[in-house]
Amino acid sequence: MTSLRDVRPEDRDRIREWRNLPNVADYMYTDHVITPEEHAAWFVRVLSDAKYKYWMIVCDGEDVGVANLYAIDQTHRRCYWAIYVASPSVRGKGVGNVVENAVLNYVFGDLKLEKLCCEALAFNTVALEMYRKFGFSQEGLFRKHILKRGEWHDVVCMAILKEEWETQRSQQELKLRAKGIL
Repeated sequence: MTSLRDVRPEDRDRIREWRNLPNVADYMYTDHVITPEEHAAWFVRVLSDAKYKYWMIVCDGEDVGVANLYAIDQTHRRCYWAIYVASPSVRGKGVGNVVENAVLNYVFGDLKLEKLCCEALAFNTVALEMYRKFGFSQEGLFRKHILKRGEWHDVVCMAILKEEWETQRSQQELKLRAKGIL
């Protein structure tokens, strides 16, 4: 069973540990080891600013990753989202799919926004495929946008509109139930 819970102050050190794991950091924009001081400042900001919403991903009672919303804009009724699953033991088991479904429902149902955006490094084909599977469309490409380990990488910009999600929501949820993950 996969669920989301709000990030709490006691999650700070675990999240820093995860952000520095190679299997997470390889797909982030940052390219350095995140120090305790840098992380503490970031953590305070994201927990206190209404433009952010962070959840721990919980799978069978174990914290396994993080999902978040950022740049929440009530005026233009849009935001961005991101996810990482840090625990290799749950990869490939549909955790990301359940989380994406929950985030889409939260953004368009609870927050009543009109658009959910995301960005991913172009080589992150697993994430890009998951977004496409849920109805996200590519809206742009930032060429040579991120420098990681001395190499330039493109960033793919994607989004889904509320009406697009509403059109396919029940179909996506049926697929997840059929797989026994929702």
